[in-house]
Amino acid sequence: MNTIERAKNIILSPKTEWLVIETEEISASKLLTSYLLLLALIPAVCGFIGYGLVGYNVLGAHFGSIDLGFRHAATSYVSMIAGVYLTAFIINKLAPRFSSLENFDKAFQLVVYSYTPMFVAGVFYLFPSMSTIAGIFGLYGLYILYIGLTPMMKTPEEKVTSYFLTSIIFLVVISLLLSIVLGAFYF
Repeated sequence: MNTIERAKNIILSPKTEWLVIETEEISASKLLTSYLLLLALIPAVCGFIGYGLVGYNVLGAHFGSIDLGFRHAATSYVSMIAGVYLTAFIINKLAPRFSSLENFDKAFQLVVYSYTPMFVAGVFYLFPSMSTIAGIFGLYGLYILYIGLTPMMKTPEEKVTSYFLTSIIFLVVISLLLSIVLGAFYF
């Protein structure tokens, strides 16, 4: 699997790419080292540069420091990886309730590849004033997750929406908890 090609394909033609991914047997640990750890570096490194070197202005005051950049990079990297694992764990555990396949490796693939738009859009952290754009790309990642439920988790069409919405609720809770825990590093 070529990381750049996979990222491009999952972003530009996710329906077609899910059919390819569905046939692949790859362990979560292999996907972690060959894809997730690499792509999660994009928002982390760009955040370090943006918040540590470029900085940002609020009401005429300039903020930014190497320390702030490092804390942003570290919390971004850790939260992305932890978020993927926790989300995959929950999606996998919810699977039987929605007549879906309970397989952590497939759930991990689903979540990792769904995060791809947000990883790639991490380049916008180079300029903190544009960082909101990364979040918008994250919304596109939710769409990729939605269409990936059927091929990856074998979710029946009539249960995809409820499985997706239940998963989103857990995603929000996980994100809030991670923000609280990791946000402690900022202050």
